[in-house]
Amino acid sequence: MAVFTEVPFEEAAAFLRRFELGELRAMAACHGGIENTNYFVDTDRGQYVLTLFERLVSEQLPFYLHLMQHLANRGVPVPRPAPDAEGHILHRLKDRPAAVVGRLRGRSELAPSAQHCSAVGAMLARMHVAGSDYALHQPNLRGLPWWKETVPVLLPYVGKDQRTLLLDELAFQTRIAASPDYTALPCGPVHADLFRDNVMFEGGSLSGFLDFYFAGCDTFLFDIGVCLNDWCVDLDSGSADAVRGAAFLTAYESVRPLMAEERRLLPALQRSAALRFWVSRLLDYHMPRDAAVLKLHDPSHFESVLRRRVSDAADEDIF
Repeated sequence: MAVFTEVPFEEAAAFLRRFELGELRAMAACHGGIENTNYFVDTDRGQYVLTLFERLVSEQLPFYLHLMQHLANRGVPVPRPAPDAEGHILHRLKDRPAAVVGRLRGRSELAPSAQHCSAVGAMLARMHVAGSDYALHQPNLRGLPWWKETVPVLLPYVGKDQRTLLLDELAFQTRIAASPDYTALPCGPVHADLFRDNVMFEGGSLSGFLDFYFAGCDTFLFDIGVCLNDWCVDLDSGSADAVRGAAFLTAYESVRPLMAEERRLLPALQRSAALRFWVSRLLDYHMPRDAAVLKLHDPSHFESVLRRRVSDAADEDIF
């Protein structure tokens, strides 16, 4: 979350009246994330998040907003988009696509225990099952085609060892994506960005998943890889935490057991998840966008995670 487009209080108040959510009492810029403009807005009836979409276009947004609505209707705790009087959930503000969603209660757990990881694993599996009958389709926009497009752009900005790792891993992931085991993997809507700051806990219990604007249709295993690379690692070194990882996977499989192909390709998909975020953070670092409030992520962290995953898999026969 960031602020690229500043919205005056009076303009936000007028916009919110379309939704019959009450009168605006307070608003504050959200300081996390780097994709959209986000404000916390409090009215006399509740707490919400106002989002202006800076990269996604109106034609792409129904997938995300209706996915959240679909999951909420099936009991998955996610922000529910607020409709206006005519039932519309996608709007425009400051010449940007915009939406208002409910604000989840609780706070992020940035130093998770095995119990936190277990709760996330079980809820992620519930989300995958609940989304399996979602009617809309949109690919993961930060998947293999995007990596192939973006890595060449980054090569002039990185050192020799980094160039070698980027190109070798891109070639490896291209081979994996063409393998029979990969094509057999279960797919559906995935969050694709379920980091520690995108999950809320209240009173020790998981209270919701948020920030679905990187979601898309991909393998469920990619989602698992993203989570294992963030929830179940040491942030300083990027090394895997076996206890937290086992807690996550055991809880996930209590809801949706993994297929044999998923077990076989889990190390490869953890590598793909690490590559995805290393590439995106390198891009944001070397080609940042102007923003009133913007906090960039250090790309070196996911370089370390990827190197660890490659090292861990060095003795495994993927093919």
